[in-house]
Amino acid sequence: MALIGLVRHGRTDWNREGRAQGQKDVPLSEEGLMQARLVAERLGEEEWHAIYASDLSRARRTAELIAERLGIPEIAYDVRLREIGGGQIEGTTEAERIARWGPDWQELDLDREPPASVAARGTAFLEELHAREQGRNVLVVGHGAWMKHSLNALVPEIDTTAPRLNTSLTKIRKSADGWVCDLYNCARHLEGREGAEPGEI
Repeated sequence: MALIGLVRHGRTDWNREGRAQGQKDVPLSEEGLMQARLVAERLGEEEWHAIYASDLSRARRTAELIAERLGIPEIAYDVRLREIGGGQIEGTTEAERIARWGPDWQELDLDREPPASVAARGTAFLEELHAREQGRNVLVVGHGAWMKHSLNALVPEIDTTAPRLNTSLTKIRKSADGWVCDLYNCARHLEGREGAEPGEI
């Protein structure tokens, strides 16, 4: 059985501004770099054998700082770990979306990736990872909405309505009875600091 730790990337300026990031390649802010170092220190107190990550720079840089602290020489990148595609809303705030498309903008398509598509690529990746990494503890550094939709499919009893905190840690494993979540959205390493933002993608 593999233990899988899901880590959301550190904060970006777009997180702070409430802008939808989607698959835009937005870098970590200075605060996000600090958060990544803090979660790296926390993970350094545990045993982890490998790191997988989204290739988007905010996740990539978070993974690099973790790998450096853990002494893991290589990171495996996979495009299936990218954030949900935001289509036309990428780069916009809620106020800008309402001004452009009206208060019911969420009912419009706007070229956004369907949650079911995110869940399909996320669960396929995690199922493959479980089969490949038997007996090892592996980290997956990715994105908030990706985690939400993947977890909704694998562990539907989790309440995912609140946003995933930046650099939060979630631990999942697959038992004989299915997927189990041992820890969810934990960011104790950020206690006393800012964490989640209203907009997650």
